Amino acid sequence: MSKIICSAAIRGARKIIDMAEESYEEALKKYGADHEVSFPNTAYYLPVIYSMLGAKVEKLGDMKDIFQECRTLMPPVVTEDIWLPYLAPALDAGMATFFAEEMYEAIRYLNTPNFYTKTEDPTADNIWLGAADDVIFRKRGVEFVDGTAPGFAAIMGTPADKEVASRIALELQEKNLYIFMHDQTGGLTMPDLLVKNNVQVGWNTRLVPFGQSYTTAVFAIGFACRVAMAFGGIKPGDYKGNLLYNKDRTFAFVMAFGPVSDEWYANAAGAINWGFPTISDYDIPEVLPTGICTYEHVVSNIPHNEIVQKAIEVRGLKVNITKIDIPLAFGPAFEGERVRKDELFMECGGGRTPGVEVLISKGMDEVEDGLVTLEGPDICDIQQGQNLPLGILVEVAGRQMQSDFEPILERQFHHLTNYIQGIMHMGQRNIMWVRIGKAAVEKGFSFKHIGKVLHGKLHQEFGAIVDKIQVKLFTVEDKVKEVMALATSVYTERDLRLGAMTDETEDVFYSCTLCQSFAPSHVCVITPERIGMCGAYNWLDGKASYQINPTGPNQPIEKGECTDPDNGYYVGINEFVNQASRGAVPEVSCYSLMNNPMTACGCFEAIAAMLPTCNGIMVVNRDFLGMTPSGMKFTSLAGMAGGGMQTPGFMGVSKHYMTSNKLFKAEGGLKRVVWMPKMLKEEISEKLKEVCKNIGMPELYDMIATEEQGTTEEEIYKFLKEKGHPALEMETAV
Repeated sequence: MSKIICSAAIRGARKIIDMAEESYEEALKKYGADHEVSFPNTAYYLPVIYSMLGAKVEKLGDMKDIFQECRTLMPPVVTEDIWLPYLAPALDAGMATFFAEEMYEAIRYLNTPNFYTKTEDPTADNIWLGAADDVIFRKRGVEFVDGTAPGFAAIMGTPADKEVASRIALELQEKNLYIFMHDQTGGLTMPDLLVKNNVQVGWNTRLVPFGQSYTTAVFAIGFACRVAMAFGGIKPGDYKGNLLYNKDRTFAFVMAFGPVSDEWYANAAGAINWGFPTISDYDIPEVLPTGICTYEHVVSNIPHNEIVQKAIEVRGLKVNITKIDIPLAFGPAFEGERVRKDELFMECGGGRTPGVEVLISKGMDEVEDGLVTLEGPDICDIQQGQNLPLGILVEVAGRQMQSDFEPILERQFHHLTNYIQGIMHMGQRNIMWVRIGKAAVEKGFSFKHIGKVLHGKLHQEFGAIVDKIQVKLFTVEDKVKEVMALATSVYTERDLRLGAMTDETEDVFYSCTLCQSFAPSHVCVITPERIGMCGAYNWLDGKASYQINPTGPNQPIEKGECTDPDNGYYVGINEFVNQASRGAVPEVSCYSLMNNPMTACGCFEAIAAMLPTCNGIMVVNRDFLGMTPSGMKFTSLAGMAGGGMQTPGFMGVSKHYMTSNKLFKAEGGLKRVVWMPKMLKEEISEKLKEVCKNIGMPELYDMIATEEQGTTEEEIYKFLKEKGHPALEMETAV
């Protein structure tokens, strides 16, 4: 390793440790050793320290041993008399850097609680978000599982020109990467330049402003460490497993702009431990031999117009991008982009105008592949603020196409339309809503471009079952109403077909091992009456996925003999799960929370947990940030139910499963549910009330407590007693 880099990294690490220790001593005098410290809303304590050392830093006094570890790791300063080896000492100094920075930032949260926004998006008066909490982390986790986010770029500093900064950010977004931004160059920060150039920043656009100093680089490394622990089953303290996991599976790199300080060198050396190389636009020494990283460790003097491609090359990241012929950028990074009122040119549907979208299958001779037609005025024909009705009719044909696949393809409209920069899509079916921004119109966006996107991407993703696709768009109200009438009949027929399916009527269930790259022992079993716990995959999705990719993550499971209908034990399922989990899960029940419950990776929409005092079950969704009657928040509960573990009494579930006839069948079904957050209860209220009525207890809906009745078991028990909840009279669940 370059002697210059090694020297600088060790000097920088010493400065950072001294600074952090000084902050620690001041905090110790001010608050005392027993004062609690933490990052906001996380069950991973200080995640780098927790993952590398297995140490739970919960109080200020806990930091004393960690600082001692930092000093132990620190090598002597490089002198003329010390030449070799360079790599190992620099890596140790880099690791000590992250330990010190993590403690420094934890103390910052203590001293200045509102220094960071602690939100998903910047606020009006603060652009810096700070460390991602577990709600954000788990929400984004599925994107690292399914490959829509292959990695992240940790950016230090910024190019001086806002156009250059925006172009680099856009190119990274188009590669589907997350962009974590830190520190400044010459008084300029990248998030500020992006905002000045009307670029939205925040988690929803994958442009994440972590913090305004180099010490926040530890937030990016902590995010990577949590990926390994939450989804990869890596245990806290297994530093080797964590480092190798991230090198092989989390494709990240550091991109540095401008002069590189000793402190930046220290952070770069730390990142190399995880296999994350540094690519710089500045004239610094290079470290070109391979070793810890997949290829080179430090590459410099890269022009701005080449730096993104060079970073991807050096990291060894394979990015699959299909160019869509539209005048706007396109990719998953834009899915969360919002078109706000002051940016709005026009909108369709959403109650403003009639709006509908539907996909139907036709005969091979009835579809002309690639045909995109528009009947009615286009965007260029109207004035700003003039809204139009919109009907989108997609007709597909294919030798392997089945009517059961129609809703699966149709459901892609939402995210594919959102992938277009400057376009916002919400809802589906006949409650769809499209907002089109002024910037998109200025670049020449047309309604026909929606058709081009749907044609190209549906071919790409469903080519195994679809041979021809044509798209018809209508902006004339009479025609839109015709499409709406057609769609209504199609929706009705679909719902009847899906609603008639039960676990008893089908001999084949489907597996989902999509998340095994992160949780090796996890196997999800999807049945007609139990949707995947992530909420994204139902039985028909599994069937379609297998048709499309017979060797993919969704495989048919011959359920075999049912040996226990209440718990949902099937001979074929147990054999499959045992094999697919490599023996880690020999037996699984489909309908029980207590007896061999299904495993989870960490992407679940909600968590079910037993409340012993109440003899009932609570369910909490991941968007609920408050305390639950279990004595744990969602983030702590997730540690009990995730990582491919099988933990009786804790299980990941989807929101849709809450209204299934097979819900907790072994424990008595819906009658056992005693608590859920108000936001979840209201979200599923219509179907929940219907199920209560079907089981002969319409009053049960009002018996299910929320946080308004209490957040402790004692409070909930009292409420249940007053209401006469049936769970109190049921046998104890074991």
